[in-house]
Amino acid sequence: MKKPLISVIIPAYNCAGYISQAIDSVLCQRVSLEIIVIDDCSRDNLDEVMEKYRDSPVLFYVKNRVNMGAAQSRNRGMSMASGEYIAFLDGDDYWEPDKLEKQLKVIQNSNAVLCCTARELITGEGRPTGRTIPVKEKIIYTDLLKHNCINCSSVLIKTQVAREFPMCYEESHEDYIMWLRILKKYNMAYGINEPLLKYRISNKGKSGDKFHSARMTFKVYRYMGFGYIKSILCFISYTFHGIWKYCFGRIK
Repeated sequence: MKKPLISVIIPAYNCAGYISQAIDSVLCQRVSLEIIVIDDCSRDNLDEVMEKYRDSPVLFYVKNRVNMGAAQSRNRGMSMASGEYIAFLDGDDYWEPDKLEKQLKVIQNSNAVLCCTARELITGEGRPTGRTIPVKEKIIYTDLLKHNCINCSSVLIKTQVAREFPMCYEESHEDYIMWLRILKKYNMAYGINEPLLKYRISNKGKSGDKFHSARMTFKVYRYMGFGYIKSILCFISYTFHGIWKYCFGRIK
């Protein structure tokens, strides 16, 4: 089989009710790709749902022997990836059909290492909320220090760069740490300010409990080696942007 251009990594944990929509949105992309689904010891009927993709030549379904968490599951997927680029997608989110095509164009024209997109917020049942979270066209390290404007499910990144900065510190926002380390070295990421990602709002997961999420964000700054004063200043900015993002977001 021809080597794919993009490897899409989907960590899956108890998302049987959503994952078909996620996978189907990847299969609709008009680029050469492979899909790596990592089952992180799900307790629902994920195996039954994945049966319908058993004969797909581009989908690989692997299962962790023990629960590893999203970060290590993504790292496992990265180690298996054969594409020049990696895209992340959570099992309860999904994409617009032209997402990867538009991101490839941006990366190839700008020589960027990472491209993200805006996202539309949908309810747990998949209904539109009328709110989108925008992104800047160019994102630098200092922008990212103020708040995490890069959503993991929107990212397309060069594989060699992703492997250079694997996700770590599962008890924190591991993706935020990854983006910070990447931009500290590579200076800039590019954004497409179109809601090419449909992001499902949920009270589950690490970001569902906002107080817990806030504590994890403070840990991010400490893991980056910041002192308490700088960590507190970054955290204040994070709090302000978080309130704006989820309470006021852009209305369509």
